[in-house]
Amino acid sequence: MRDKISDLYYWIALSTAPNVGSKRLVALVKQFSTPQRVLEAKARELTQVEDIGEITASSIKQQVDWKEAERQVKIFETSGCLWITFCDPDYPARLKQIPDPPPFLFVRGSLTDADDLALALVGSRLATDYGKSITRKITAELVARGVTIISGLATGIDSYAHQAALESGGRTIAVLGNGLDIVYPAENKSLASRIEKNGALVSEFLFETKPEAENFPRRNRIISGLSLGVIVVEAPAQSGALLTAQYALEQNREVFAVPGNLGKKTSEGTNNLIRQGAKLVTRAEDILEEIRILTPAELRKVLADIPPLPAEENKIYKILSGEPLHIDKLAAESNLSVSQALTGLLNLELKGLARQLSGKHFVRV
Repeated sequence: MRDKISDLYYWIALSTAPNVGSKRLVALVKQFSTPQRVLEAKARELTQVEDIGEITASSIKQQVDWKEAERQVKIFETSGCLWITFCDPDYPARLKQIPDPPPFLFVRGSLTDADDLALALVGSRLATDYGKSITRKITAELVARGVTIISGLATGIDSYAHQAALESGGRTIAVLGNGLDIVYPAENKSLASRIEKNGALVSEFLFETKPEAENFPRRNRIISGLSLGVIVVEAPAQSGALLTAQYALEQNREVFAVPGNLGKKTSEGTNNLIRQGAKLVTRAEDILEEIRILTPAELRKVLADIPPLPAEENKIYKILSGEPLHIDKLAAESNLSVSQALTGLLNLELKGLARQLSGKHFVRV
């Protein structure tokens, strides 16, 4: 993970331009290689990028808040945070595959290879004793299998999930809907400190960004995007946890729900999810059977059996996952030409490490 700030200024500057947003920012950087080159490009060059019209191009040329970018960099320098961009090789591979990945992330703590085995656990802020108990039980069982627990640091189920992961000696990641210089809710400051030491606090928001309501849907897409699947424990009919589940479906993630008492409002959302096809779960094994997570010992054996790979093949292999990835996207993410990527994939197929599906999509074996 990078901690240099040489180009952070330009990433932040570009993000301040009205109408850009994360999707367009990523598209622009893919086209021009760096945010600095985007900012230096002529308006007519910018409009050659898909979904970049004259209004957006004009905002990039005329409405970038350079002073705010400079101010943010100064805050970052004394924050103790790390940062990572969409272009970095250590950007979470699973998050990179969602339709709207964050262009950059600020991190307190660390993201590690162990977090490739991650599940999100979310639920109601008004947790019942039943919800707290099942959260502790499932979290402890998952942690024992080497799973990292991801949640949103909110009051209620989210907080109990983080606490249970830490108490079980596991890793946990909290995704925030505000800047990393703010802990929300304030009573979770101690918990946030513990998470930083045994996992990570993550946010795409600039410093001093307050926990406004419109930020939390964006946070929720990252919670599901980092995960193999989302477990919902207690959720009323209208709940942010259900929005996280919706993002999971859109991102081709698994959705699991714990059944609840029919007479409880906090069970309405989870029971509806089950009726709509979510996997009913009451223990970790129900989840592990569905997504076939390996134990740490099994994973180490698989990795030990993989022969040393040439640089290009290794780069491609790290990007591949169990989710089908098109050759064009794979080539772009590996910074290889399509022909180079196809050659590497062929070699991986011959070694039994990759498989081609229809439509030039590939998966890791």
